[in-house]
Amino acid sequence: MSTHTENTVHESHAEHAEYIYLTPMPVRIWHWINALGIVTLCVTGIQIRFPEYVNIFGTYKAAIRLHNTAGITVAIFYAIWLGYYLIVKGNLFKLYVPNTYDIKMGIFRQVLFYFYHFFKGGPSPHHATPDDKFNPMQKVAYMGLMLVLMPLVILTGILILNVAPLREMIMLLGGLKIMVSAHFLIACCFCAFLFVHIYLATMGHTMLAHFKPMWDGWEEVKHH
Repeated sequence: MSTHTENTVHESHAEHAEYIYLTPMPVRIWHWINALGIVTLCVTGIQIRFPEYVNIFGTYKAAIRLHNTAGITVAIFYAIWLGYYLIVKGNLFKLYVPNTYDIKMGIFRQVLFYFYHFFKGGPSPHHATPDDKFNPMQKVAYMGLMLVLMPLVILTGILILNVAPLREMIMLLGGLKIMVSAHFLIACCFCAFLFVHIYLATMGHTMLAHFKPMWDGWEEVKHH
């Protein structure tokens, strides 16, 4: 009786869970390089902005060199990411731009889940698939982050890094102070996003369920 019961429980569990290959290896590699680069940019940026209070990397020049290196790395890999989804996969806008349903109902349902149903043990209204990985709130956040703020922070960073050769363009856009201020404010958005991103990633059926696909590509999907 005991063996039969154990087998029944195991089969019942298998019927309600499956694994989907959600995150291809190129995306996983980009994600971790990008994450390391942005964290480095945030930390070095704090020292550059407040050198009288923060001294993590020794000299001020050392912080600037590391900041510039990380910035160039993030910019290069952003171009690779953009090319991968635009050319190789061809589904950039499908993945990152909210559709009509997302705007009319999806965002509201997802907000209700995050602020209420999750704490009551309810399932998420969005079920990830390789062609529809992100819920409506994620689409809005990632669209703003990856298609608006990332290009802007890269552009302002390039202008600040090349003041002399790009002086005319800098003056056309409002001057160096405007570029530095815009770069700093956008960077603050990225810093805030890091904390929100990590917290929301813990809101799966287990605390690490959404982290696992970024290591091996596979996500366990629970069917209720």
